[in-house]
Amino acid sequence: MKRRVREVIIVEGVYDKAAVSACVDGVVLETSGFGIFNDAEKLQLLRRLAEKRGLIILTDSDGAGFMIRGKLRGMIDPANVKNAYIPDVAGRERRKSANSKEGKLGVEGMTRGVLLAALRRAGATFEDGGDARPVGESITKYDLYRLGFSGGVRSAQKRRALLAGLGLPERLPPNSIPGVLSALFSRGEFFEYCAGRELSRP
Repeated sequence: MKRRVREVIIVEGVYDKAAVSACVDGVVLETSGFGIFNDAEKLQLLRRLAEKRGLIILTDSDGAGFMIRGKLRGMIDPANVKNAYIPDVAGRERRKSANSKEGKLGVEGMTRGVLLAALRRAGATFEDGGDARPVGESITKYDLYRLGFSGGVRSAQKRRALLAGLGLPERLPPNSIPGVLSALFSRGEFFEYCAGRELSRP
């Protein structure tokens, strides 16, 4: 059964759209890779949709995907944009004869469960219910510093371990990490998660 999502979901290409549309009942639009940045009418449409329904950007976890994501966020009011991230998974999509440049599966290669989990973490509004979660105190950059995920000798290594353990991409920008974590955990839950896996040690 498809899940009904209020926000408009933005993906890179037609195969990504097919994968997301197979598990979501909602509006899914493609950027045609970097093509959207030469399409003023489509960008204007995205701005209008963002104001009315909100957008979720769901691009691949490679360099190109993050570049598209970053440019879109610079062209659309960030208050109306949520970011969904797929994990780094090595592999090749069935329709392709060779691996991608970075050897990672894109959105089209993800399972239904992974895609829905990514949307859930991003804070998607599932209009068919069942995913409501009380919002707790947000996780801050200072929390990450206190826990040793930034500003320390081994911070980058610890941060990579944290992201890998949560199935999040290694390219996730440091400034985006607190927001993504806050969508996954309450502040207290995050501290418990780190303590239980000894990630809170300096």
